[in-house]
Amino acid sequence: MVQSMTGFGTAEKDDFRVEIRSVNHRFMDISIKLSLFLSEHEIPLRKMLKERFSRGKFDVLISTKNDGEARLRLNTKLAKEIYNNLNTLKSELSIPGTLGIETLLNYKDLLIAEEPEYNVSSLYDAFKGAMAQLEKMRCDEGKALAEDILSRADRLESINKEIIALGPDIIADCKRKFQERIGELLSGIEYDKDRILQEIALMIEKTDITEELARIESHLKQFKKILLGGDTIGKRLDFLLQELNREVNTIAAKTDDYRISNTVIEMKVEIERMREQVQNIQ
Repeated sequence: MVQSMTGFGTAEKDDFRVEIRSVNHRFMDISIKLSLFLSEHEIPLRKMLKERFSRGKFDVLISTKNDGEARLRLNTKLAKEIYNNLNTLKSELSIPGTLGIETLLNYKDLLIAEEPEYNVSSLYDAFKGAMAQLEKMRCDEGKALAEDILSRADRLESINKEIIALGPDIIADCKRKFQERIGELLSGIEYDKDRILQEIALMIEKTDITEELARIESHLKQFKKILLGGDTIGKRLDFLLQELNREVNTIAAKTDDYRISNTVIEMKVEIERMREQVQNIQ
């Protein structure tokens, strides 16, 4: 199925809320914002995204009702042991003065950091739910994009057939105009008719666009086949559109027939619109 690279998905489970946004990008770019105590899950979550999607810039925000701050707990038992041992040492060495709280504060082990409790399965369930919503939105938009692009490809095929149909008339016109021009230039002068016919044949060969039209037809068939096949197709479609544009430019350079000039302009407009749409396909 064709996927757009633009989408949004969100889901909640217990204390967790996950939001995932994706936009156009040539490759896979992931940014995840989450609390420090959840940092161990960043790599697995990245892997899940890469397994499900192929291209796009992904911004992930994971929030929790828990404030996410580590809580400090005093190790009272250790504090008592330290205090008693220091008092004993003070008495044995006859150290003057009294022991205060500031002395105990020098012992960092007295304060224990407790990370917030959370259900890890809730985190992953919320993440999977957000990914599912994102994928649905990308697929829905991808379907609309594919329909629009396909209609433009059909129009290109139709224009190409129109130009192919004009081929015999264009060659005949070219031959007639050349003969008329030669007749004007060589009026009353003896000339080699066979040589003139050879020159006409060479001129027609230089302006012949049969191969370009055949390649356009082939490229469009391949383009539609890839588009209907879905999956990761954006780069391949973009390449074929570049090739189509190259063939159309060659046709424009080879002929100055006004009928072809008008249709070539329309083809270039359609190709450019298709390229804009394809930029958003995974």
